[in-house]
Amino acid sequence: MRLLPTLTNILTLALAAPAAALRPFRSHHPPPSKPDLPNNEQPQSPTKRDTATPITYGPPTWDNASLFLLGERELLFSGEFHPFRLPVPSLWRDVLEKIKALGLNTVSFQVPWALLEGEPGVFRAEGVFALGEFFQAAREVGLWLVARPGPYINGEVTGGGLPGWIQRLKGHPRTADVDYLAATDNYAANIAAIIAKAQINNGGKVIMYQPESEYSVSRTLIGFNFPDPGYMQYVEDQARKAGIVVPFINNDAYTAGHNAPGTGVGQVDIYGQELYPLDFTCDDIAWERGSLRESQYSLHLKLSPSTPYAITEFQGGVVDFWGGPGFARCAERFNNEQSRVHYKNNFAAGVKIFNLYMIYGGTNWGNLGYDSGYTSYDYAAAIAEDRTITREKYAELKLQANFFKVSPGYLEATPELKPTTGVYSSNKDITVTAVVGPKGSFFVTRKTTYRETNPISYTLTLSTSKGQMTIPHLGGTLTMPGRDTRIHVTDYPVGDMTLVYCTAEIFTWQKYEGKTILVLYGGIGETHELLIKRSPLGLFTATSPNVKTKQDGQYLYAQLTITDEKRQWIRAGNLYIYLESRQSAYSYWVTELPGQTPLIIRGSYLVRSATLTDGTLHIRADFNSSTTTDVMRGVNTVQMEIMGVPKSAASVVINNSPISHDNSDDGNWFLFVDYQPPKFPIPDLSTLAWKYLDTLPELKPSYSDSAWPSADHTTTNNTYLQTPMTRTSLFASDYTFHAGGALLFRGHFTATGGETSLTLQTQGGTAFASVAWLNDTFLGSWAGNATASFRRDTFPVRLAPGAAYVLTVLVDNMGNAQNALVGGDEMKAPRGVMDYRFDMSGGGDAPDIKWKVTGNLGGERYVDKVRGPMNEGGLFAERMGYHQPGPPDKAFIAGKSPMKDGVGEPGVGFWTAEMKLDIPGEAWDVPLSFEFPAIDAEGGSGRYRAVLWVNGFQFGRYISHVGPQTSFPVPEGILNYRGTNTIAIAIWATQPSGARLSSLVLKAGTPVLTGRRPVVNVAAPAWSERPGAY
Repeated sequence: MRLLPTLTNILTLALAAPAAALRPFRSHHPPPSKPDLPNNEQPQSPTKRDTATPITYGPPTWDNASLFLLGERELLFSGEFHPFRLPVPSLWRDVLEKIKALGLNTVSFQVPWALLEGEPGVFRAEGVFALGEFFQAAREVGLWLVARPGPYINGEVTGGGLPGWIQRLKGHPRTADVDYLAATDNYAANIAAIIAKAQINNGGKVIMYQPESEYSVSRTLIGFNFPDPGYMQYVEDQARKAGIVVPFINNDAYTAGHNAPGTGVGQVDIYGQELYPLDFTCDDIAWERGSLRESQYSLHLKLSPSTPYAITEFQGGVVDFWGGPGFARCAERFNNEQSRVHYKNNFAAGVKIFNLYMIYGGTNWGNLGYDSGYTSYDYAAAIAEDRTITREKYAELKLQANFFKVSPGYLEATPELKPTTGVYSSNKDITVTAVVGPKGSFFVTRKTTYRETNPISYTLTLSTSKGQMTIPHLGGTLTMPGRDTRIHVTDYPVGDMTLVYCTAEIFTWQKYEGKTILVLYGGIGETHELLIKRSPLGLFTATSPNVKTKQDGQYLYAQLTITDEKRQWIRAGNLYIYLESRQSAYSYWVTELPGQTPLIIRGSYLVRSATLTDGTLHIRADFNSSTTTDVMRGVNTVQMEIMGVPKSAASVVINNSPISHDNSDDGNWFLFVDYQPPKFPIPDLSTLAWKYLDTLPELKPSYSDSAWPSADHTTTNNTYLQTPMTRTSLFASDYTFHAGGALLFRGHFTATGGETSLTLQTQGGTAFASVAWLNDTFLGSWAGNATASFRRDTFPVRLAPGAAYVLTVLVDNMGNAQNALVGGDEMKAPRGVMDYRFDMSGGGDAPDIKWKVTGNLGGERYVDKVRGPMNEGGLFAERMGYHQPGPPDKAFIAGKSPMKDGVGEPGVGFWTAEMKLDIPGEAWDVPLSFEFPAIDAEGGSGRYRAVLWVNGFQFGRYISHVGPQTSFPVPEGILNYRGTNTIAIAIWATQPSGARLSSLVLKAGTPVLTGRRPVVNVAAPAWSERPGAY
């Protein structure tokens, strides 16, 4: 995702990009060719589509209209999912099945270099960082993959994915500087080789590869070539040399044609762009900011006419920031209406490769986020951070995706160059874009003022195979309600028949043995009309009450008003048409049945899969509420309807439980599934047997920092914005400390007695904090706010001449900035002490300070290889490993609680306790979250920070007066749902009054009766004594 300085600056830089830098394409590793075929011809299809057994095919090909996959035209409808943001590999399949159930066919994923090469030259991709299980799950679920491993990815991760040790390079990130390119080689070779094994030609699902990310804007002050075709070619060659053969695609941060086919060296195979039309704010519910783009297709034809129109990142939600409104508010803005209006606008522009960023956001666990973002990366996506799918936008997206799955004519249809008013409708408050093709045409219809919320009535005049038609033909008008967009179709094939026109929207249609089922939907109270051209053998007609019909030979007109009551229906020969309200259509699913036509299923929270074995239909499905009650048994139940059941099926099994069923007159199966949520205890965290540790022993006179690294570097390559103002570098990265969390600096000096004040400048990134002590005396603090990334304070001091002192400075590293501007070095913004100086009475010389520094134990040679290079900060308890399960009792004081006692003065307290859970996780998916106190922006309850670890994994950073996050979901697999868990809490008090948690609650969400695969707890090594820990 892009977060760039300002649109004005971006456009200025884009217009200034020198055309002379673009040279003819030359590559030692040529990309796969595209087919030399007219738009209306297709390569020969394989005899079989993808199966459970790996089958190898060649890389995808393409023309200007679409990709060809397995020899067939394919619309890539994709969602972005980062497995690294869900560190439970057995849950990756759960998310992928929810994406598949939407009707999407592709997942785009990123990989952060920083997680896999935390130690320079050592590539580690094991455990939760391995991709094998992700690739396997995608193959089994049946989703294509687009790999986006960088080396630079942006993605709101620390450093934009670049490891912290890049700060020590002299060269500029994302440029052709020799030391930067050399630094990328090890990661690029290893990650590309892993992805290469999962390509389609090797039986995998990877079909495209994106080198770099948002290579679109540069910093103008540094004086290097941009865009640099040689740099981009180097990144591409790294991938080709490692075995990547699938096409390259890019994601231009704005539509400027960077590296588009035909631009020469460094060009990609398929040009892709990003669009975030509603900007990056959650407060603007009225959509006053942002825009609906109307020139997308014409701009695509100008920049990349030989490739399908590709949007590699479209706004599937939004990132939130420290001090922001929170993702619940974001979800109100980026809701089902935004999905209807903005997603469909892209289809009006003829998009054929369409990726939503994000479809599932996940969690910035273990300090992996960049400095402006907090722990949650929910993103207001269709699938929430806790993996629930209750947001209405999920259901809305399902309606759209399933429509395009059964609309192959869209792939051969051509959009108009721009939307029109007054052409297809006489009401100029209505705007229509025609996407016209030989196998159906699509009229994308919206309000001219797309922000408008009042309903508008309109009629349409459309050209059809029956001539020009005024619609509705049987009288009345159509209605465009609040913020909405409709796709009306003409000459649309449905089985053996044709919809000459249809104003209701299509969810799906499926042709079964002996009949075809078509599911339509609309808003409650709306009038809709369709005209069917029937086959000669399909003239028989029957309808439910209140459906108005008119016969005209082979043609049948039908009109009805959508209600929230019982489903309305039309039967025209062997075509069964079901007409539902949008809300009712939300409960429908289209589920693939291997070797058969997909089933249409209504009634469950989710349908994951279906198979037919020896006459038994096996369905895996989820249920989160009941719809009826079995009075005889006193049991709540959920009614399901299964349409299109093969005649060879005789029985049905839901989640391994046989269920009886009844048959309707039209051959559908009806059944009832019991939904009885289990009762289970949720621990009261206030009553746990907490153990306490003062985790700032550095303030004690007896503490020795002799084992700490000396901060004695007199030079540094990191001169971002300025050279160091201190005698030796006090940049944490110069001493291999890059992980987020606590950084500690201890300065030893002998006072002269002339010191009157100490000025201290610290920097930790957005919303950071810092505290200073002289020996064990509190000097002062900066509690942080939502915007400041550095702070300069002056503290009065009175020191005894000749006395030895230790200045201790604690800085909260919030993560590294991204590096969105090519060559901009923003990720090099240092963390640590930027400046210090004593004011001296009488102008005498200030004392010389000798510094020690620490962050996580071992720095780049981090100790915990299982939880990765960024999970630990520099607190004493972290360095000793006490946040892990089973720390030694002798290190703690029993009886003190983070809620009852807290910290009585400025400092950091650490608590650990065991918590037992007994949740029936095999059959039930129960989301759990840790609930912290409400945000107090005024700081009346104290300004403090808290950090949460669960079984050694850091899963929460809370700032009491900044927020917005107070709820911290932790997935099963990190939490042991049927066993003992270790919970650890650190409270960092920045004020003289200290701090405590007024509350800490473990909260359970709605239990979901689930058909998912069992969750496997991830490895969570217990504490063991760490050699050399200090």
